[in-house]
Amino acid sequence: MIKTCVSTYSFGGLIGDDQLGIYGVIDKAAEMGFTGIEFIDGGPITLESAPKIKKYCEDAGIVPVNLCTGADFAKEDLEARTEQIRKVKEVVDIAYALGVSMVRHDSGYAPFDRKYNTGFEAALPYMAEAIVQVTEYAGEKGIRTLTENHGFFSQDAARVEKLVNAVGHPNFGALVDIGNFMCADEDPTLSVGLLAPYAYHVHCKDFYFKSGVEIAPGEGWFQTRAGNWLRGSVVGFGAAKAAQSLQTLHRAGYDGYYSIEFEGGDDALWGIRTGLANVKRFLNEE
Repeated sequence: MIKTCVSTYSFGGLIGDDQLGIYGVIDKAAEMGFTGIEFIDGGPITLESAPKIKKYCEDAGIVPVNLCTGADFAKEDLEARTEQIRKVKEVVDIAYALGVSMVRHDSGYAPFDRKYNTGFEAALPYMAEAIVQVTEYAGEKGIRTLTENHGFFSQDAARVEKLVNAVGHPNFGALVDIGNFMCADEDPTLSVGLLAPYAYHVHCKDFYFKSGVEIAPGEGWFQTRAGNWLRGSVVGFGAAKAAQSLQTLHRAGYDGYYSIEFEGGDDALWGIRTGLANVKRFLNEE
């Protein structure tokens, strides 16, 4: 039986205190039948609130799985890189209090003043060295760390694979987001096939697609790295070939959580519920 999860990010504005709030989101996720839930660093998730949220999840019968945070280790300046490491270690402390088994962090962002020797290959040693420090710290607390194909700079499957192998630590792996490969203009099925052996966690995301040769489609669409157009959709409704990608992960022996990360313009609860039903159907677990 597959393990299903949902990111609090999927609930959009409903996570606000004037809507469901964090505890209402946990209740709603459990009510929908998810076995796990993942959180975004910041907002209601603090070192002080984490133990209470952990206990609330236990009482609701849902497992806190992952905590996502940002990070930029692609910095040549040692002091700046050290500060990023310190911040992520603080998030690991929160994750430990929250009771999650994983922390997902970004790896690096492309510099805006791009010159020679500022590309991915040049940044790789800096990112890998910092990530080793973070994952060793997290490992002492029983927490795995992972990086996602996210943020354009480290979004291509080949780049993520290079990074995981450069780190070369058993406590560090990949969060494979099946939709995010489209932001780097890759075929998700090929990219998922490449990264499946490194997957510690999976985001089930999908996008509608329009070619960049077309005029801007309008509100809610954004551009990929190569100038194509994407808009978030329910998992299975878009162009990410979700069924094939998820089946590829399953065949590769992936046995972790399949987490819904919905960022479409439709009603969030409907989008989450429909996406969950599709993921189960795609993996023959209706």
